[in-house]
Amino acid sequence: MKYLLLFLSFLPFSILAQNNPYLKKNDKGQLALTKAGASHFAKLALTCLQQEYPNKLNQVLPDSSMLQSPKVLHPAFYGCFDWHSSVHGHWMLIRLLKLFPNLPEGKEIKKKLYENLSTSNIAQEVAYFQQASKSWERMYGWAWLLKLSEELYTWNNRDAQTLYINLKPLTDAIIERYKTFLPLQHYPVRTGVHPNTAFGLSYAWDYANTVGLRDFQTLIEARAKDYFLDDTNCPAAWEPSGEDFLSACLEEANLMRRVLPKREFTIWLKTFLPDEQFKVFENPAEVSDRSDPKLVHLDGVNLSRAWCMYGLEPYVANEDLQKWILQAAQKHLEASVPFIASEYYEGTHWLASFAVYALTVSALE
Repeated sequence: MKYLLLFLSFLPFSILAQNNPYLKKNDKGQLALTKAGASHFAKLALTCLQQEYPNKLNQVLPDSSMLQSPKVLHPAFYGCFDWHSSVHGHWMLIRLLKLFPNLPEGKEIKKKLYENLSTSNIAQEVAYFQQASKSWERMYGWAWLLKLSEELYTWNNRDAQTLYINLKPLTDAIIERYKTFLPLQHYPVRTGVHPNTAFGLSYAWDYANTVGLRDFQTLIEARAKDYFLDDTNCPAAWEPSGEDFLSACLEEANLMRRVLPKREFTIWLKTFLPDEQFKVFENPAEVSDRSDPKLVHLDGVNLSRAWCMYGLEPYVANEDLQKWILQAAQKHLEASVPFIASEYYEGTHWLASFAVYALTVSALE
């Protein structure tokens, strides 16, 4: 299968969509998942969801009590190499089951979700947060945890509601971290990796808006405007940096389209990303070595650019630019989706979640 995908990656997009059983075009002409594709990506997450090693704990040791195995420290999210990748692996499986209720992997997915997201396991995750550094998983891991919680909350399914309740103590703990940190953060982090402020606020805003946490939503909107409202002429030509998996410019725009009224956002976007700046994003990033854990980040930047473009396209007034954005998004997906299933764990443990979000962002949102 790996070699089939590698072969397909060299085909033109139209042929790729027609001949790859995992992909199709939706009504808007966007690349989307088929049931076979959903099953394929589900298998990638299921393989690592309870795979403890290799593992990157990325922790500060206050004392020897934290010298424990990943599964002891993080009984819910110990798989898939690191905590945040495990979190969005769980999110992906839930998203896929919502869209494709009859997945062949459905029983296994539910079994592992119940095993990992038990009340006792989540209690241990909360206990870890209480001891961890203030900056641990800020904001990337926090954001994905809220996206996972939102996915469960919005699923009218008894199992999902049970898991949402199980997860809620950790959800609440992370919301409190946001509320404590945001008033203290005077300057946004504009990097293309984990600490990116715009990304971290986007998913938090989604959760607050969906669940109806108006005070939290208002705080996010206020800080987003403090950080970004006066920005103009984002230096798109500087992207991507050598190990980015997020676009600083597009993530910022994708946040602001959430927090500003549509008319106001359209005006803001014209000064933040003028048409000629937008055109910089035509070409996907090139990945030279997918066995390198940092260089393979660039597959992530292609996928995350695509989901940002899909999010921004309805807010662009120029119809020609709208069409261009959709074509550019598809080009980015074409550049990286075929390489997600590889022998390199450096990418397979996390990229499937990025692909699923990009390929389904219009389906449920």
